[in-house]
Amino acid sequence: MPKFFQNRIFAVVFVTLLLVAVILLSSLPGSPLNFLTSPISGILEPVQKGFSNAIEWVTSLYESVAEGVAIREKNKELTAENARLRNQITQLEEAGRQYAELKAAFKLKDRFDAFEIIGCRIMTREIGSWFDVFRIDAGSRDGITVTETQSFAVVDAESHLIGRIISNDTSSAKVLPLLHEGFAVSAKTDAISSPLFRVRGDLDIKTQGLCLVDQIPANASLKIGDVIISSGAGGLFPAGIMIGEIVQIIDNDARNQRRAYLKPFADIENLNTVFVMKGKSP
Repeated sequence: MPKFFQNRIFAVVFVTLLLVAVILLSSLPGSPLNFLTSPISGILEPVQKGFSNAIEWVTSLYESVAEGVAIREKNKELTAENARLRNQITQLEEAGRQYAELKAAFKLKDRFDAFEIIGCRIMTREIGSWFDVFRIDAGSRDGITVTETQSFAVVDAESHLIGRIISNDTSSAKVLPLLHEGFAVSAKTDAISSPLFRVRGDLDIKTQGLCLVDQIPANASLKIGDVIISSGAGGLFPAGIMIGEIVQIIDNDARNQRRAYLKPFADIENLNTVFVMKGKSP
């Protein structure tokens, strides 16, 4: 760079610094420079105010940026804390649900002490909650193996009948719900010396959430509100499993047969956990 331009740059910087020094010193009360520059101060006052305002603006801008950064950091901390608390609530809810299921399993064990009770989670539902099979997370590794002569009853936490196991693999099994038209169970009323009849799924009424009661003996006394339980006949289902309640009686139909409609106790549509009743090994 030519020496001429270097000298000019130096001169401009020097004069600028000198003016700033003069402005600052002249603003001090009692300063000799304040007395000497008082005629000029009227001219320089706008420059001085502009300089002061610029400093205040830069300071305010810096403080605003710093405050914004602090707020963002605080928001991150609060978001992380919120996520942690939500996770903790979820874990507590899950623990409470597992505790309730464990209590229910103990009640089942007390009522059906001749059976091993295996708790299972519903993995998938095929097509509809009521109408088709669903899969649970227990299979042959848990001792659940279905054959032509062996199956297992499935109940909920309140000992209400859900259905039966129809097939299995190593780690899962399929459950046929009691509203399915392929399901049937020998049943009776919850009374001493009750005659036996059949409860089964029926294609015409399953959309109403009902089962059909048929093969009712002529001497059987059925009325609306009767509680129906499994009879234990046939060996597939233990005796005494609660099935449902009679809601309608048809004394004579086109085939001159007595029939009734039953509303199951089990709330299959909202189930997440079921229990398989497995006979204990001798």
